[in-house]
Amino acid sequence: MSADPVRVGMLSAAHLHAGAYASVLRSLDGAELVGVVDEYDDRGREFAETHGTDFLDAESLLERADGVVVCSTNVRHRNWIERASATGVDVLSEKPLSPAAEDARAIVDTCRDADVHLGVAMPLRFSLPARRAKAALEDGTIGSLRAISGTNRGQLPGGWFVDPDATGGGAVMDHTVHIVDLVHWLTGDRVAEVYAETGTRFHDISVEDVNVLSMTLEDGTQFSLDGSWSRPDEWDFWGDATVSLVGTDATVDVDCFAQKLTHTDDSDESDGIQSLYWGSDPNAGLVADFVEAIRADRAPETTGAEGVAAVAVVEAAYESAERGEPVDVAY
Repeated sequence: MSADPVRVGMLSAAHLHAGAYASVLRSLDGAELVGVVDEYDDRGREFAETHGTDFLDAESLLERADGVVVCSTNVRHRNWIERASATGVDVLSEKPLSPAAEDARAIVDTCRDADVHLGVAMPLRFSLPARRAKAALEDGTIGSLRAISGTNRGQLPGGWFVDPDATGGGAVMDHTVHIVDLVHWLTGDRVAEVYAETGTRFHDISVEDVNVLSMTLEDGTQFSLDGSWSRPDEWDFWGDATVSLVGTDATVDVDCFAQKLTHTDDSDESDGIQSLYWGSDPNAGLVADFVEAIRADRAPETTGAEGVAAVAVVEAAYESAERGEPVDVAY
């Protein structure tokens, strides 16, 4: 591709991360945000006005774009990706790739047949602490890996995220994929077996807000994960994303959002205690990689196939919670 800006459009503004991606695209050298499509005119127009771009119909946007970022509800990912792939436009899809592994595999097949590159929005791979942990694993600093524990505990996102018809699930669907994908990437091994316990403990919603997963990687390493919506609305920060890697020689603790400034204010006008993250932006790395992937005609960092793997673990977790026993992951 030439030195002209890579033209990227947004297919839906439904997801909470859509605004962050659009802001990165607007500030990124070599990229141009060329428009947004949305299922709801009012939301689409408001998003376009906020981010200084055009509100378009899908046909017009796909004619303009070299690539698109899909930020719809989970159940609509396949529809948007298939429309983009039919026009030869590369895709970065919000996670999970689909609520069902079968649909996720079909999405990958569709993009492969159309010779379209497909990526999945797993920004934690671009976290500086995570990248340092990967280096420590690869250079042997921790010795032989023996156990992993992770957390992705956040506040309730609300909206369509708690509607099972839009998401396909609750906290398991929304939060576990990030840490599962991070562990797949860090270790080079996939989850082989899952035992999951889920529940709804903190909110009056129709999906689970609590989950604890006990997993085994292909090499036998034990991996536990709390991916719950357990942070109260009054919490000083939205949540966390952590991984602890225990080896025979050392332990490496990864806290992707530890770089925060915390401010306490007891005035009547204040929210009390608030924290502001100041570290490197994983979303910026994710979007920059997608733009460079389009320019270089290569796959993004997290491929569609790796997105399928994360969905397969989620699917096994739900099956395990229903059956009350460990379940093998079907890739």
